[in-house]
Amino acid sequence: MDIPKLITAALAAREQAYAPYSRFYVGAALLTGEGRVYTGCNIENGAYPAGNCAERTAVFKAVSEGERDFAAIAIVGGPAGSAPQALCPPCGICRQVLSEFCSADFTVILAKSAQDYEVHTLGELLPLAFSLD
Repeated sequence: MDIPKLITAALAAREQAYAPYSRFYVGAALLTGEGRVYTGCNIENGAYPAGNCAERTAVFKAVSEGERDFAAIAIVGGPAGSAPQALCPPCGICRQVLSEFCSADFTVILAKSAQDYEVHTLGELLPLAFSLD
């Protein structure tokens, strides 16, 4: 897995964010088991609950294309107009969506840049995921 390349894809996706209300831009790059990358950005809406996070955008794009096997996701975020200055972990809803398709050992990369990042597992970020099983 080329972590810097995945982070670079997330940084590029962040540039497409539509966040006129929060001005907080987030990008995600989801790597499939076969090496394909699906990107996503956050998309806000004046009716706040109608927006969507970058991570879920990437997952939903991939699932809508038939993908179900995922290896890793890189996530970057921060105020519009500047490079990310802090790590941007996924929200609880995104963690739960990831757990629908990924195991506890799924790789989650939280990054400020292609050289400055942390690697976590989904199980670390969501230790007690809800499951119908």
